[in-house]
Parts: sequence; C-alpha cells; structure tokens
Amino acid sequence: MWGWALLPVLLAVWGTVGFWVVYAMSVANGSVNVTAVFPYIATCGSDPPQSCIFSQVLNTGAFLVVWISYLRFQQVRDWGFPCALNTAGLCLGLLCAGASVVGNFQQSNQLETHLFGAFLAFVVGVTYFFQAALTRRVKPHHGGRWIGPAFCLSAGSTALLVASILGTQGSEAAACEWTLALTLFLLFGLFAADFRHVESCSVRLQRRAPAPALELGAASTQTLAP
Repeated sequence: MWGWALLPVLLAVWGTVGFWVVYAMSVANGSVNVTAVFPYIATCGSDPPQSCIFSQVLNTGAFLVVWISYLRFQQVRDWGFPCALNTAGLCLGLLCAGASVVGNFQQSNQLETHLFGAFLAFVVGVTYFFQAALTRRVKPHHGGRWIGPAFCLSAGSTALLVASILGTQGSEAAACEWTLALTLFLLFGLFAADFRHVESCSVRLQRRAPAPALELGAASTQTLAP
C-alpha cells in the first residue's frame, strides 16, 4: 500500500522546497548578501517575512517527523524486533522533532535556545539514521537495495556534520550545513521503500485489567495481636 509511503516523501519535498523558498525570499529582499558570503540556513530565516515561513516549515516538518518515527517504531516491532535499539530509535526520532525550536527561536533573539534546536536537528538526526540503518538489517529486508545507500548517506551526513562544526565560519561551513539538512530530508524520504509494505496503522488505548479480588472465605495471612 503506497498511502503510507507518501508520508516520508511529503516530508522530504516539504522540507527541501520550504528551505529553498526561504533562501529565495531572503536573497530577493536583501536580508542576505550571497556575493559576500554564502548564508547559513538560520541566517536566511532570521528576518521577516521569511522567518514566518521558516518557522511553519519546521513546525510542520516536526509533526511529520513524529508521525514517521512512531510508524517506523511500530513497523520494526511488528517484525519481531522489540528491543532497546528500536525503543531508542523512537526516542531519537521524537527528539529530532525539536528542530522546530530552530524556526521559533531565531539566532538573533535566543541564540542558546536556537543552538539547542540545531543540536536536536543535526546531531540527534544523524544518530537516528544510524539507528535506522541498523534496524534495516532486520528480516524481512523491506528496504531492499536502499539499505546500502541509506547507510552511506548516514556516514556522509556524519562527515558533513563534523565539517560544519569544526570548519571555519564562512561559505564552506554554511554549504556543509545546507548539504547536511538536505541529506537528512533525503534519508527521511527513503523510508518510503519500507512504508510501502505497511497496510494500516492504528493506535489503541487498553484499560488496565483490575486486580483479582480475594475469593470469599479465603484465609487471611494477617493476624491480630491479642
């Protein structure tokens, strides 16, 4: 069923197009000067009106990330892989949704909070996809031929993350950040190869069974002091 496979594709397209729209708006209204230095993603989304678009792109993307992470968790668990690695993947995926902090707390206003959101988006995001690469090795291999490319992209994203952090502040580091962000969107999109095997997904709440009552006339283990 291809319905669920469209979910990660939607996230990849939404994030990629949204980032480039923000970039185009910032260049068009003169918020950034690309002839002097290539801007960071957050620099493009710092000033209005593109800051409003930037925050909505990340807020919607965070919602889709939560949805995808939960669906992936359920899928791997249904494969008979209910281990700590799968639970850790769910936690990492939910933390990735903290990328919305980047759009809602601009670097010009709340730098520390903004950097924390960037940590959730990039560092936790890269870790999440290494976890996803490991769970793709679980049988059945629904990822198929995409297992290798997904692992290579995860390794490449790690190199980009290191380059963007340790590199000099300038066009090169900004280009690494842009490439890293687009690579993460692509990795989310590759979940479509796994989700096309999902028929349905539902969440049910179960009431905890009441504790069994003592049978009438059952002997008591307590005694009363004389």
